[in-house]
Amino acid sequence: MGAQIVIGAPSLGFSQACASPSFNTYYVTFTFSPPAALNITNQFSVELSDATGSFSNPTTVFTSAAGAVIVSPATLGFSLPNTTGGEAYKVRIKSTAPAATSSNSVAFAAYYKIQDSPFSINNLISTGVYCSGGSYLLTIDNPGTGSNDSPLKYPSLTFNWFRETSPTTSVFVAAGATLAVNQPGTYFAKTNYGTCTSDSFSNRVTITESASGTTSSINSSLGNPYCASQGATTLSTINGNSHQWFKDGSAIAGATNQTYQTSEAGTYSVTVNLGICTANASIDLQTSGFTSSIDVPETNTIQLGETLVATITTDASNPEFKWYFNETIISGATTNSYEATQLGNYKAVITQTSGCSASEEFLFSIKEPFPDVANIPNLISPNGDGINDTWMIPKQYVSGTDTQIVIMNSQGKVVFQTNDYQNNWPQDQINFKDINPVYYYIITTSNQKTKKGSITVVK
Repeated sequence: MGAQIVIGAPSLGFSQACASPSFNTYYVTFTFSPPAALNITNQFSVELSDATGSFSNPTTVFTSAAGAVIVSPATLGFSLPNTTGGEAYKVRIKSTAPAATSSNSVAFAAYYKIQDSPFSINNLISTGVYCSGGSYLLTIDNPGTGSNDSPLKYPSLTFNWFRETSPTTSVFVAAGATLAVNQPGTYFAKTNYGTCTSDSFSNRVTITESASGTTSSINSSLGNPYCASQGATTLSTINGNSHQWFKDGSAIAGATNQTYQTSEAGTYSVTVNLGICTANASIDLQTSGFTSSIDVPETNTIQLGETLVATITTDASNPEFKWYFNETIISGATTNSYEATQLGNYKAVITQTSGCSASEEFLFSIKEPFPDVANIPNLISPNGDGINDTWMIPKQYVSGTDTQIVIMNSQGKVVFQTNDYQNNWPQDQINFKDINPVYYYIITTSNQKTKKGSITVVK
């Protein structure tokens, strides 16, 4: 006769299995007899029933290594599949050599809480209105508002809806991902994790029955005031058959959805067509950014020994100031003003550190003043001796005067063009293919007066 063993019903090391991504290990203990009948290739496995306790299509949740379990009683650990959800699961033990199956364990509640955080319904709008004789549809948001982890992203989950009967009590209304409400009250949804405790529940929504013209509310996804540095905010209102959004009393063309995205402050309102009645809502949307200004122009000049004081005026909350010279932060420069003494490029950065985190920057430069030459020269000698190296023209044509400078070679090809001349042509060394090449210039002032002439370049 072949060897046979008898496996006792597994004993649970838990009363209910409320698994999650951070915890999912459960233990069962069983006996078998006689141990000597086990083949060295034998493996024990733990099988999980369906949510009703049926083993018609069991799931193997653990299998031991061959010959690893030889002493009775034995304890095995297993993990729940992430689709588990029900109140009447059972487990049983099977062996392979010899083949045997235990009787079933007692029933237990088992849920894998794949989503276990608060979620939003109704786009976080705290109110809803339905017309007399009608209903209002509550839905779970998907993907939800902001960082909302919508449970609708997990197909294995189911949901229950409740109506509050007091600040601390509620009654079950229906199951499903949506709820058609035809009775006034405050409603919310919970993910169905049965007897397992969970943080997977929604915000509350108060539903009323009303005639036309009732008042509802508008929600701003970034809050109100909202932080403009975070981008546009999404305004949401109750759902309905159709919507029309307004800004400062004027209809917004094409704004006919339940939501409207904007990056501008103002008074927004919406009219919602609920079928046989309408609802209205409004919000005074404000931004928590700040304004600031600096009292120096972008381009500045100072004489030798002079300084330039730049001062920032701002209404930022608890502002922080940083100053930079040629992209290097200036140590110790942390107030709203800075006295600059060197020629170069400067940057000031203002950061609002309380409430909405936002920054603004100003750029300005300090240059050596342009020499006040009387005439337009017709000869330069770019040989690096510091004398007559660049084409220096009268101050009435240089940077800041919006004068266009065009320089062409003898073939008529434009070799230099700018409306911000810095007395710096030629910036690059000229390749002398001809002896003393001749260039031609056209100077056009902001009032369209022109001057033309030639420039001879000598080595």
